[in-house]
Amino acid sequence: MSYSAQYDARGYLSGIDIIDADEVSEHRAQLEHAEQQIGPMHYLAKVHTILSSPAKLASHPRILDVVEQLIGPDILIYNVTYIIKEANTKSHVSWHQDLTYWGLDSDDQVSVWLALSDASESSGCMRMIPGSHRLGRQHHILGEDDDNNVLFQNQRVADVDESKAVAAELKPGQASFHHGWLLHSSSPNQSAERRIGLNIQYIAPHVRQTKVRGFTALLVRGVDRYRHYDRDIAATSDLEPAAMQRREDLERLYHDTAGRA
Repeated sequence: MSYSAQYDARGYLSGIDIIDADEVSEHRAQLEHAEQQIGPMHYLAKVHTILSSPAKLASHPRILDVVEQLIGPDILIYNVTYIIKEANTKSHVSWHQDLTYWGLDSDDQVSVWLALSDASESSGCMRMIPGSHRLGRQHHILGEDDDNNVLFQNQRVADVDESKAVAAELKPGQASFHHGWLLHSSSPNQSAERRIGLNIQYIAPHVRQTKVRGFTALLVRGVDRYRHYDRDIAATSDLEPAAMQRREDLERLYHDTAGRA
């Protein structure tokens, strides 16, 4: 079965080999060096504009070859962020759908999760409900008091049949790809190691952002005939002051989309 057929049927792909062990070590080292300089990188938006490592990974041809099968030959990077669960911590992600509050007018979008460490059930890998993307938008409960929920609004879908859930375990260097309407979650990291993933969100150029003006994206394959977005600049060096300031401005825009109903 082709990638596109699997994706259409299940709403996700998992265990796709992208980079080897040496490359994983190199990219993880670059992340941890940046953390030593500026502090935690977890959930910072647009990190590909300030660090060359995520910029390189987000444009990796092995990833783009799969994305092209899923949303077509013209591809924009919408956002790139690290999602990190420290060892033996309670951070989790409730059952949700990515597209519910993003303000996009189409679901020609795919999220990629590239593992830079082992992502196992014990370390809190993603869990998917296969085929749930076909159900369309589900009702989300907002604003519950849960400091350990990674999601900005503590949003969750109630009454998910967890007996149908599948653990999307990944070895370092492997990636999963999931549809924006797929129900997914993740549990706390109960292991003694950090769980580090790079989350990359891709869209087709025709997809509009409806909540805010001035949102940015980066063309990485094909042609953008629509010009709906201002242009991101991929980092070729690390932590340049001008890029850092621009990223802070972009972070506010991102919170104005993903961080409110």
